Amino acid sequence: MNKYELALVVSAKLEDEERDAVVEKAKGFITRYNGVITEVEEWGKKRLAYEIQKMHEGFYYFIHFEADTTCPNELEREMRIMDNVLRYLVVRKEA
Repeated sequence: MNKYELALVVSAKLEDEERDAVVEKAKGFITRYNGVITEVEEWGKKRLAYEIQKMHEGFYYFIHFEADTTCPNELEREMRIMDNVLRYLVVRKEA
C-alpha cells in the first residue's frame, strides 16, 4: 500500500455542519476504495491565491491515507463531481 495525501479546499460559505459533512464524505470515499486514513489536518479558513467561483476564501483540509494504486483515481473521479469542493489534489507521498 502506498501513502497519499488529499488536499481539499471547501467553500467558506458553508456552515460548520455542512463543511464537516463534505469532509466526512471525502473520508468515506477513501475507505470505500479500501484506503486507511492515518491523519486529518484542518488548516482552517485561508485566503485563496485567486478567485474561484466568485469566492476569495476557503477552508483547507489535508487527509493523509494509505491505499492501493487504484484508490486515487477513483477518489479524484468522485471529488470532481462533489458540490462545495473548490479544489482538490491527491499526491503520492514518498515512503
